Amino acid sequence: MSVQTDYDVIVVGGGPSGATAAHDLTMQGHKVMLLDKAGRIKPCGGAVPPRLLKDFDIPQSLLVAHANSARIIAPSNNKVSMPCGDGYVGMVDRDQFDEWLRTRAADAGATRVTGTCETVQDGEGGVATLTYRTDRSAEPVTVTARCVIGADGARSRVARQCIPNGENVKCVFAYHEIVKVPEGAAAQQAADYEPDRCDVYYQGHLSPDFYAWVFPHGKTASIGLGSANKGFPLRETTRIMRQEAGFADWETVRKEGAPIPLKPLKRWDNGRNVLVAGDAAGVVAPSSGEGIYYAMCAGRLSANAVGEFLVTGNPKALKGARKAFMKAHGRVFWILGIMQYFWYSSDKRRESFVKMCADPDVQRLTWEAYMNKELVKRDPMAHIRIFLKDTAHLLGLRPAKA
Repeated sequence: MSVQTDYDVIVVGGGPSGATAAHDLTMQGHKVMLLDKAGRIKPCGGAVPPRLLKDFDIPQSLLVAHANSARIIAPSNNKVSMPCGDGYVGMVDRDQFDEWLRTRAADAGATRVTGTCETVQDGEGGVATLTYRTDRSAEPVTVTARCVIGADGARSRVARQCIPNGENVKCVFAYHEIVKVPEGAAAQQAADYEPDRCDVYYQGHLSPDFYAWVFPHGKTASIGLGSANKGFPLRETTRIMRQEAGFADWETVRKEGAPIPLKPLKRWDNGRNVLVAGDAAGVVAPSSGEGIYYAMCAGRLSANAVGEFLVTGNPKALKGARKAFMKAHGRVFWILGIMQYFWYSSDKRRESFVKMCADPDVQRLTWEAYMNKELVKRDPMAHIRIFLKDTAHLLGLRPAKA
């Protein structure tokens, strides 16, 4: 390209996806700017699988807790325990975790800038021109790059401006409160809390179409819920949940809310010089709401696609990010989407879903798929057994064993 630019790539958004993309592109030798808002912490349970630490070279020291089991709670208050076996669910605090990722990108050579993106436009010779402000009262700053990666969340300004139908992202609205866990086993047991267990509530009064949760974070815990119903009272319902579960008197550290997308966009690039990743691309798993691992995967695949574009000059390379992501995870997202659509639609179905999760085959394959981030293929008979049991539940032909 003959036109000189300030950067090879500008990454908008410094969450797990954007920070990963900025780090990887910098390690490829490109000049990268990482633009991120100040003081933004996404509401998130903070669960990460062991594979994330391995794939992205994340130190164990960033885990604030290890959950060895999950307990799911039905509308009837029936509780099913799902031990992880030899695995675990790692828990991170997003304020610490995200900042570590941003610092790693900067240490690799990326230029960190604090500010808010306002516009992304095409300039002369296919150059992307971006304006941002360091704060609301500051004058806008204009920078140029050969490519922009929008990793700026579910209501991505980059996606809305640059990607066809980028504003049409189906979302769950999530809200959680970080609370201090009182010291002493007696105080914790009084609230039916265990520091190595994730609790997931499938109860319609807490969420009519998703779920509520209590996730351990070491000295703190995340208590929250989500719903796609815009009129659902998230804060008030969280207060009710805390009261019912015995957490009403636990000190609140902070409160956070944000939309969380549950379906990947059909297109991630503008065909010229812009690509989106992470929540901006819609890569949060339906049913479970898991997003950190998938966001980092999307960030890495976006970095690879942009790296190819920078070398070849062919904008068709940008399509490779979505293609690679959907090849690796599209089937899982499809299955989880069907699960959410059916099982979360009524308390009667939630009750059957929780009972079904007591099945050993369901538990084993669920954890193996979570830990490995792929559908388990080595035990086809287990899949057949689950399919037959699931069909029986759907048709109401047999009661589930608790």
